[in-house]
Amino acid sequence: MTTARRKTYGVKGAPYAFLLPATILFALFFALPIGYALWLSLHKVQVKGLGLGSGARKEVWAGLENYKDALSDSELLSGAVRVVGYGAIVIPVMLGLALLFALMLDTDKVRLAPFTRLAIFLPYAIPGVVAALLWGFLYLPDVSPFYFVLDKLGMPQPNLLDGGPLYLALSNIAVWGGTGFNMIVIYTSLQAIPAEVYEAAKLDGATPLQIALKIKIPMVAPSLVLTFFFSIIATLQVFSEPTTLKPLTNSVSTTWSPLMKVYQDAFGKGDIYSAAAEAAIIAVVTLVLSFGFLRAANSRNKQEEAR
Repeated sequence: MTTARRKTYGVKGAPYAFLLPATILFALFFALPIGYALWLSLHKVQVKGLGLGSGARKEVWAGLENYKDALSDSELLSGAVRVVGYGAIVIPVMLGLALLFALMLDTDKVRLAPFTRLAIFLPYAIPGVVAALLWGFLYLPDVSPFYFVLDKLGMPQPNLLDGGPLYLALSNIAVWGGTGFNMIVIYTSLQAIPAEVYEAAKLDGATPLQIALKIKIPMVAPSLVLTFFFSIIATLQVFSEPTTLKPLTNSVSTTWSPLMKVYQDAFGKGDIYSAAAEAAIIAVVTLVLSFGFLRAANSRNKQEEAR
């Protein structure tokens, strides 16, 4: 092989050499665990007799039996309903606040904009477990300064860790932690809009409110779609907030959310096969909803461009 051919093969193979480490990591820590989970979901443990002694427990093929049991499990379905109610509060409030803050920061009259951006974004940098613990103790009547103030003012003290208010308590933690990230995404898109667009609108007599409604919001629609996409995924995978608040209240069960049900089956009951099937169902539902929403958003954009 000549020197020129070696150089040619070296140049052609360079991209694959750069991709090799990422490919290996992807296979070991993403593709392989997913494949193993799917393999577990199609098996179960067969117990002979009392389940004692060598060979009493044997892993056998189960087919779709674990999936059928999961889809008929009332606890998993109840957890899904609770998550839907939780998401109906979190997603619109969080994205609405993120859009509002981004629009406010994008105005010329805002003061201390860098500090304000950091203050809004900072809660996102706090780990979810720490944030849940912080708010959990603020919800407890015996230690919360809010309840102390309400008591001194003679005002009613609602129990935010019981019944319907529990949804508001959990939603508040998610909104407090996630608004800053979504705000930064939307604000970055606003900064990319050419200044000439605003100048032309002002020359036409448009007010700041009209500019925000007619120009800014439509032009950051892709960012709103992206943040909504991320919010759907995060909502369907809610785990840390209810798990952290569980020791503080009896209203949060060990299967409050679908992921908590998966964790309970896998590590509480030791049934990793049913847990794997439940995890696969959650993953499929997440993919279907997410990509279904993206497809609907893309179709709408194409229709608007055709007009």
